[in-house]
Amino acid sequence: MTEIVRLAAADLTADQDGLADLLLDAVADGASIGFLDDLDRTEAARWWLQYEDALAAGHRLSWIARDPGGRIVGTVSLVLGDKDNGRHRAEVVKLMVHRDARGQGLARRLLDTAERAAAAASATLLLLDTRTDSPAERLYHSAGWTPYGLVPGYAADPDGTLASSTFFYKTLA
Repeated sequence: MTEIVRLAAADLTADQDGLADLLLDAVADGASIGFLDDLDRTEAARWWLQYEDALAAGHRLSWIARDPGGRIVGTVSLVLGDKDNGRHRAEVVKLMVHRDARGQGLARRLLDTAERAAAAASATLLLLDTRTDSPAERLYHSAGWTPYGLVPGYAADPDGTLASSTFFYKTLA
């Protein structure tokens, strides 16, 4: 079974190649996660390393999913609110599952992990956005998230085509 573990800042360098592979796979599959088709391995690895300080400080919590062979096949991050009037909020970001690991409920498990951690951190409101009409949008609907807006042309897909994004929130008990 795929194991989900919290990513420690100290492990980020050791895991950067596996995380870069995951990011490159998501972009190659057309995921609208902030990158264009010209993303290369060096840039993908560097992107992950920029979060080392935030992970170490606990402002960003990240988890990785490893298959039985140890390969990173999924990830999700939670960015905790840093403003005095927003410490009750957190944002779920960069939920990714490798194409080889889809269809096994891993995205749902990663999302559940982030939601439980948010509750443990006293967050009562979660936010996220995703490409409209994507498999991710269907996941969030089925997981009890509430859409609160759709913005046409919000972000470019990896091929540069502008796509709509749907914004969601979830209130935690």
